[in-house]
Amino acid sequence: MVQRRFPRPSELRPLLRPAPFVRNATERRLARAASIGDLRTIARRRTPRAVFDYTDGAADAELSLRRAQGAFARVEFSPTVLRDVSSVDTSRDILGSRSALPFALAPTGFTRMMHQEGERAVVSVAAQAGIPYALSTMGTTTIEDVAAAAPSARRWFQLYLWRDRAPAKDLVQRASDAGYDTLILTVDTPVGGARLRDVHNGLTIPPALSLRTFLDGAMHPNWWFDLLTTEPLTFASLQSTGGTVSDMINRVFDPALTMADVDWLRGTWPGKLVIKGIQSVEDARRVVAAGADAVLLSNHGGRQLDRAPVPLELVEPVVQEVGDRAEVLIDTGITHGADIVAAVARGARAALVGRAYLYGLMAGGRRGVQKSVDILSAEIVRTLQLIGVDSVDDLRPSHVRLRP
Repeated sequence: MVQRRFPRPSELRPLLRPAPFVRNATERRLARAASIGDLRTIARRRTPRAVFDYTDGAADAELSLRRAQGAFARVEFSPTVLRDVSSVDTSRDILGSRSALPFALAPTGFTRMMHQEGERAVVSVAAQAGIPYALSTMGTTTIEDVAAAAPSARRWFQLYLWRDRAPAKDLVQRASDAGYDTLILTVDTPVGGARLRDVHNGLTIPPALSLRTFLDGAMHPNWWFDLLTTEPLTFASLQSTGGTVSDMINRVFDPALTMADVDWLRGTWPGKLVIKGIQSVEDARRVVAAGADAVLLSNHGGRQLDRAPVPLELVEPVVQEVGDRAEVLIDTGITHGADIVAAVARGARAALVGRAYLYGLMAGGRRGVQKSVDILSAEIVRTLQLIGVDSVDDLRPSHVRLRP
């Protein structure tokens, strides 16, 4: 039989210690987040539905995004045991410089819509973490202001080519003058994808106060207060606004983009050149032959062509095709540090993450972005230790496979 007794006060005292109170409300929120999924849940509560859906959504039925995420869910690691993994090196050479982690923070459009700190917060976190940050042509902070916000950060610039080439030439020159070392040309937007969540939510650029957004805004007064009391929310490099993002793409961006434009940029840009939006082995071969330093396997986060190829499934054949002539990068569907480990093991040089840090930005501004990077970093370290690898550079295809 179990002998029961009353506990002594000295035995209860350690059990009754209250958790320390955290004064800062943002820090309290973020302390509850243990995963990118947790940050996503907080972000959904903190922002109007149209803003959250702009970040979270994809094109048409969103099959491309779900398939990309599903590919990472099919990853199976092959761990080895009895290895010394007391110390793990997460650094990686990416396009000629060492990064503290095997990922960069991807270019994202209209970033200050998620939180007023926007790109300045993101680049400052990148600088502190020792990883690259890519500013988008559709960003809401200028090339020069991002550079001033984090002079020590490694900065990349993502470029869309417009029907009028003159503004693009100016942006390229400004990026070079401001110390950006890598140019990313996005080539998968001849027209805008059908982002149905934006259509259904009535999201326009800039956001407009319809009855629906007014009622939703009543549930998120802090977001609207920040929007109305900080600098106007506009594209820093685009003059054309009005309508949905897809409307703007169709009006401004050039559907006649060809290999001649890649040749022109290679002859104009002095730094590293990345071609973003590669979705086939043949296109990877073509742009590398034209002088690209890297290809970014991407279906634009599922936001352009629905039913597009899955980037993770393209890594091995593209790596086999381009060999040592160019680096292979990957984005889309990455929500866990293990996703990044899997991509590198299959042959990618590094990954770019977008939604993961945007959820953090919406959840808590700069602190939220830092939280997302901390989460991914810890997951990378833990995954490497559990599969018996003490350095990202030692990952090999034998460490991972995709289940049927």
